[in-house]
Amino acid sequence: MTIRYNLLSPELKTNPYPAYAEMRRNAPVCQVDPGGMWAVTRLDDVVHVLKNPQLFSSRGFGVATNPPWLGGNPFSESMITLDPPEHGRLRGLISRAFGPSAMARVEPRVRAYAEQVVAELPMEQSVDILPTYALRIPANVIGDLLGLSPSLHAHLKRWADLITGGVTTVRPDDHERKQMARDAVTDLRRYFGEFLEERRRAPADDLASELLQAELDGQALKQDELIAFMALLLVGGIETVVHLLGASLLVLLERPELLERLRADRSLIPAFIEEVLRYEPPVHAAPRTTTQEVELGGVKLPKGAPLLVMLGSATRDEAHFPDPDRFDIERGGSKNIPFGHGVHFCLGAPLARLEGRLALEALFDRVGRLSRGSDAMTWHRTLVVRGVGSLPIVLHPA
Repeated sequence: MTIRYNLLSPELKTNPYPAYAEMRRNAPVCQVDPGGMWAVTRLDDVVHVLKNPQLFSSRGFGVATNPPWLGGNPFSESMITLDPPEHGRLRGLISRAFGPSAMARVEPRVRAYAEQVVAELPMEQSVDILPTYALRIPANVIGDLLGLSPSLHAHLKRWADLITGGVTTVRPDDHERKQMARDAVTDLRRYFGEFLEERRRAPADDLASELLQAELDGQALKQDELIAFMALLLVGGIETVVHLLGASLLVLLERPELLERLRADRSLIPAFIEEVLRYEPPVHAAPRTTTQEVELGGVKLPKGAPLLVMLGSATRDEAHFPDPDRFDIERGGSKNIPFGHGVHFCLGAPLARLEGRLALEALFDRVGRLSRGSDAMTWHRTLVVRGVGSLPIVLHPA
């Protein structure tokens, strides 16, 4: 392959799948821009990397999201950037917050949020469905789960964007964007620090209070560890669901017959969500770093090589998904790859699926048809995440 793709180019972010297919066919492990990172594009190789943290370290995630000019990033200090055994010990502390019993407890609240948000959507006029629907639901849910004030919910997505994509996509000479990212880190640390002090004085029935009472090897978590946990939950709890819902609505706009089918048979919604996650996964790349010289996909990689595990390519790998560019609700499971694999499989996957299902059910109760809005849609473009950035839609009542 002679082309070296730039994964941040507007053209590729608008439709990356032809480029991914060419890489899978001709150079399944190849260098890409920015920075000459090595893209891993075939499903088997992606799974191999994610299953072997002793060879492919998650520290690469921390490096990518904490450049020297930032001066620290709580997200980069969270367990998503750690390898075993440190990762496993921390993961155990919050795993119960996303188990089946926890999901059963939270479901009525998620349903109520979804119904409230949908009830406030304007009908028969163009509206950007991302901030009014796709963002409001997960921001309410994650804010409620952590115990944050509802007045803060509007800030959560902005913080999540600035400490992740706002860091990985900034140009070296873009000093204004750099300052915005630094300000976001400062604001997040200050607010979460003050909030944790408040919960120490007056614990409540929320995840923040549980984390304050948790112990790791007989010791309470430090303040920086607690803030890192909250930053990770903020990013993971909002980004995935926002882009899952945005992609779901885009698919339904392009396939109106599916909307009619799902409204008539709600039992098909989980299968629809799984195919959306495969067809338009929210996370397209996960950074890793080689811990030693290793061969992958026929390529010898040196120790310390920066990798991008291309989840967005793996979900369309022809070797595992026949006719992968076709949306097929009957396709079956997607091997969970959109939520990662191995020790870093996303703990919030059950919550994301629950939010997606209940958000769509609430929408189908009120909306019978969708049509394009008056403005053009845009894409959210970062190195790690790809999703709908704005989606003007006209909602027609059922």
